[in-house]
Amino acid sequence: MRTGEPLPAVGDVLAGLATGLWRYDAAAGLVTLDAEAARLVGLPAEPTTLTEAGIRARFHPVDWNEVDGVVQLALAEGTIAEVRMRIMDEHGRVLRVVRSRSKPSIDPRTGDYELFGTLQEVTDPSPSAAVRSPVVGDWRRSREAFLLDAGRALAEARSTEEVLRVAAGLSMPGFSPDGLAVFGAEGDRLTVIGHHGHKPGDEDPFTHMSLDTDYPAAEVVRTGRAVYLSSPEEYKTRYPVSWPLAAHFDRQSWAFLPLTVAGRTMGAWMAAFKYPVTFTPDERSVLTTVARMLAQALSRAGAAESERELTDGLQRSMLPTLGPQIPGMNVAARYIPTGGGLQVGGDWYDMIQLPGGRFALTIGDVQGHDVRAAGLMGQLRIALRAYASEGHRPDAVLARASRFLHGMTYGEDGADLRFATCLYVEVDPATGTLEIARAGHPDPAIRMADRTVLTRPTAGGLPLGIDPDADYPTTRLVLESGETMLICTDGLIETGGHDLDTGWRRIRRILEEHDGDLEELADALVQAVHGPSSHHATGPLTDRREDDIAVLLLCRVGEGCGCGDTVGLRPRVRRMALTVAQTEPHRVAGARQQLRELLHDWSSEEQLDSAVLLISEMLTNVLVHTDTNALLVAEVSGGRDGSGGRDGSGGRRLRVEVTDASDDLPHMRHPGELASSGRGLILMELLADAWGVDPRGEGKSIWFELYEEPSKDDGSNGEWADGQ
Repeated sequence: MRTGEPLPAVGDVLAGLATGLWRYDAAAGLVTLDAEAARLVGLPAEPTTLTEAGIRARFHPVDWNEVDGVVQLALAEGTIAEVRMRIMDEHGRVLRVVRSRSKPSIDPRTGDYELFGTLQEVTDPSPSAAVRSPVVGDWRRSREAFLLDAGRALAEARSTEEVLRVAAGLSMPGFSPDGLAVFGAEGDRLTVIGHHGHKPGDEDPFTHMSLDTDYPAAEVVRTGRAVYLSSPEEYKTRYPVSWPLAAHFDRQSWAFLPLTVAGRTMGAWMAAFKYPVTFTPDERSVLTTVARMLAQALSRAGAAESERELTDGLQRSMLPTLGPQIPGMNVAARYIPTGGGLQVGGDWYDMIQLPGGRFALTIGDVQGHDVRAAGLMGQLRIALRAYASEGHRPDAVLARASRFLHGMTYGEDGADLRFATCLYVEVDPATGTLEIARAGHPDPAIRMADRTVLTRPTAGGLPLGIDPDADYPTTRLVLESGETMLICTDGLIETGGHDLDTGWRRIRRILEEHDGDLEELADALVQAVHGPSSHHATGPLTDRREDDIAVLLLCRVGEGCGCGDTVGLRPRVRRMALTVAQTEPHRVAGARQQLRELLHDWSSEEQLDSAVLLISEMLTNVLVHTDTNALLVAEVSGGRDGSGGRDGSGGRRLRVEVTDASDDLPHMRHPGELASSGRGLILMELLADAWGVDPRGEGKSIWFELYEEPSKDDGSNGEWADGQ
């Protein structure tokens, strides 16, 4: 060809090289071949157009099935699609082997792709290609099984560390890397998220490397395209600057693949091999699929870790510390979040310092287990703290908090109304006096010094936020030396399929049986529901959490309060006291129930029934015949001779005293058969071992005593089962 002559046509050049041209339009389903390409596939040597079915008939069916996977891989990597295929004659014999190289392009509107490429006969296929040919069925089945197992394992990984551990344990079919590294990107810097198959410190040169560095992983993050290096020579030629960093690892092949999620390259994955790897289309397909699954797993794990960090920080910011030591009292608290969604909810507790050495304990539960509930909880807790610090009494604190929450959540259509339950306890450490206001919350429980457990019914009102004008009456109790008060949210009671009744029985059993200090008791209560816990736990415990749990324990220091095993040394006195107001006749039933709980291990059931009948008569007489309130005090102590104890052997004494402010003394009557009243003192005379009426400076008290008898049922000591 002389200088200045025009170049020959491209088709003529390719024909001279025995190379044909072809074009495939996926949308139309047609393949166009030039004369040489038609000859190579066994057709007359002239340009022709075939349907997809027509061209498929010219190839081995196994080879044809690999074409789509190779094309999809090339589209993902932005590379050339190359595949070897066997041409079959009409008798099913292999006519020749051809190599196709094409550049795929995709229509973004329809998703259809188009191929334009070359076809050339292969006269001397390489041995390595034959070994890892895509037509080997066993390798294909192994690949599919591997990808299934890898996908399952990566989908179950819950943290970045666990994802990296799973990736390090992957054994790819036919070729397995011995070195792995996962790179991330922070700003314009490359970071090492984790690695396997390297010594500690090997990652240092690659940490905080600029993304402009001539290093394969940096290029992958910049471009989003995979880099395959089949030999050290290829690595050194393409990346001469960073080759010295990789040389001392003594690897022979490397694959760097993008970790892409939702179209964004978040990092790169390196798989390094000690032996040469040609990175056939099948091998690249496996590596690309693993990289996609790895990217998804890392994205999920990163989001979950960020979520946990966010919720843990939110909880830490919202939950208080218990403050300084209180003279004469101990306090312990626990909070366990729910397991659904964000591990944050509406439960809270707080301890508020008040003037004069007093303090307040609050515990509550905002409706819901979402971020809105958590936000309302934080605001409500701050409001309660503010109202308490202003010096308001418990009833006023809750009334103001109810108006505050109602104003926060009640929209114009009322659709966003949320409520909260709350228990507010003002404590005087010097006297043990507790003033309690309750808004739809579970009642407190008291564990006495000898471990008798009573639920203490308290007056209450509607949950906060429902009625801005609701009232919250106050109940006064006294926490005696060695006694412990438990207040909690309903998550502790009802989790595990329990209702309020069975849940309280479970809690009662723990309180009665536990030996140890207050912190250990708090752990035991939580562990009974969820397993082991830590102080002020905020992390996950198990997968079966049904509701948030908040627990507060308050103990007045004394024998029986966190002193370890004190069997034989426990006080022999247990006491209950409550007030029944003229406007609260329904509390008479509560008094009967509390007396039964106080005498849960009394040996004689007949005496127990007698005691319940007598306090009912005494309280009712005050409400009917006076215009004052009744104060009930019941006390169980050692017997008349000072002997006896909790073992049920007899010798104990029950003394019940009802005091009122009326000066009118009761006197014996003789009612007729049809009379509806007048038998109270007659019952005292018949059922009590001793009784009397004592005038006071203002008012009077009427009392009775019962002395424990052995049980008549079995002649034994009559010990009752726990929880009865």
